Amino acid sequence: MTLYGYLKTRMGAKHVIMFENKDFLNSINIAKWHIYAASLIDSTFFCFSFLYKEKKIEKIEDANKVFFEILNTEKANGMISEAYESATKEFNTRYPKIDWSNYYSSKPFEYSCNELYNWSPIADELKKLDKKIVINSMFLKWNNVQNEFKRLTNKFGNI
Repeated sequence: MTLYGYLKTRMGAKHVIMFENKDFLNSINIAKWHIYAASLIDSTFFCFSFLYKEKKIEKIEDANKVFFEILNTEKANGMISEAYESATKEFNTRYPKIDWSNYYSSKPFEYSCNELYNWSPIADELKKLDKKIVINSMFLKWNNVQNEFKRLTNKFGNI
């Protein structure tokens, strides 16, 4: 949603015309899958880190299982191979290095925020002007997700 909002804001009234352009729609699709995959990585690490530290779950290896179940489902739903392979590599590189006790409280969504900026199909000279706003916008949306997750899991005590 943040990608589409950014594109509409940057293009103004011309966004209707641009969304009819097949090449532009293809670039949006590519960006969408890469941003989604980055978000899935960050949210998986956030959720399991929070549950590990705050709810005392011990089965951290389930993070790997959950992530790949979702990723494989998305591949079956049309996720582009490049995004799938990139996400697999990124997750597998970061997974063994995660500090499960602290990840959730130390900019857990930085990667996906940067990927929104990197993959948005906007001219580079315009993106440079927007970088701080775009990344902050995504951070704010992730803050809502974090707060809702914490609220929902607050009911369960330690697992």
